[in-house]
Amino acid sequence: MQEKIMNAFADQTKNMYAPMRKLNALMVENMEKMTDFQIEALKSYSKMGVNQMKNATEVKDAESVRDFTAAQAELMSTLSKKVLEDAKSMADMSMEFKQEVEKIVEEARTGAEEAKADKRPASKAS
Repeated sequence: MQEKIMNAFADQTKNMYAPMRKLNALMVENMEKMTDFQIEALKSYSKMGVNQMKNATEVKDAESVRDFTAAQAELMSTLSKKVLEDAKSMADMSMEFKQEVEKIVEEARTGAEEAKADKRPASKAS
């Protein structure tokens, strides 16, 4: 009898904490994905900046100033496109995360409703 109670308690505990474990795993996975993305973006932006600084050191005369400023305008265009693409990628990752969280919450809600329905006494037919 006591073993049945302990087993039932263990099962209920597993069922209760399963959604939390899934949520925690999802959060860690998402944090890792976002961090990797941001590190790669930072590397890319840093590389662009360092390249521009190197190009600035090569400015020697009026013609090289003209070429450098033209390259600056092109870089700004490229940079703004990259920022927009990165923002879209981050938004997509956030939406994916939100959908996964909603799925876990829905599974937990459905499981709780099923467990509640299983515990209700069967109604007597009149």
